[in-house]
Amino acid sequence: MGIVRRISEAFDEGGWGMWPILTVSIIIIAIAIERFVYLTKAGVNKDMILDMLKQQINSGNVQGAIGACDNNPTPLTRIVKAGLTQFRAGRSDHDVQAAMDEAALRELPLLNKRTPYLAMLANLSTLAGLLGTITGMIKSFGAAAKADPNQKAALLAGGIAEAMNCTAFGIGTALVGLIFFAVLNGKSQDLSDDINEVTVQVVNMVVNHRQAMRQPGAAA
Repeated sequence: MGIVRRISEAFDEGGWGMWPILTVSIIIIAIAIERFVYLTKAGVNKDMILDMLKQQINSGNVQGAIGACDNNPTPLTRIVKAGLTQFRAGRSDHDVQAAMDEAALRELPLLNKRTPYLAMLANLSTLAGLLGTITGMIKSFGAAAKADPNQKAALLAGGIAEAMNCTAFGIGTALVGLIFFAVLNGKSQDLSDDINEVTVQVVNMVVNHRQAMRQPGAAA
């Protein structure tokens, strides 16, 4: 409770400049939570999926491979399913690749959606803190210039406290925003790398399976 009370007091001392920073901090937290939830659900064990797809494709059970994607609905499996659907229809390797590329254009932007706002909001928080600092100093010195000499020290202290609290709150919020941005950006990049790796391997599986079926003595 002591920490909460101290934060509350610091917020009150910070004046009006604390409110826009508080608004920015709430938006940062909301975006971060939403992105963490989405990216966690979007994650998948790529090695497990690859092994499952390899078994199904090599055995000629393309529908089984599509079913495996349906049972694990993520951006990666939706992209792979788009290519496998073309493969099942007897389309060319180029059509398989084109279908996955088209699906990737829909899915990949969703991985980074709203994450760049965190960096922008972090900068906005810093600027809001700086603005609160400047207005606090102006208010402090302006009031002290017109006040009774006995009150100058108190007025200066109050204005400086307002300025420093805005600075601290603004920078603290910016640090939180940048940390969330770095973590989420890294997580989305890892998922993008997994998608690129798996799609390339799936295309290679399709090509190799076609070549094996064309060889003399291959099973009908």
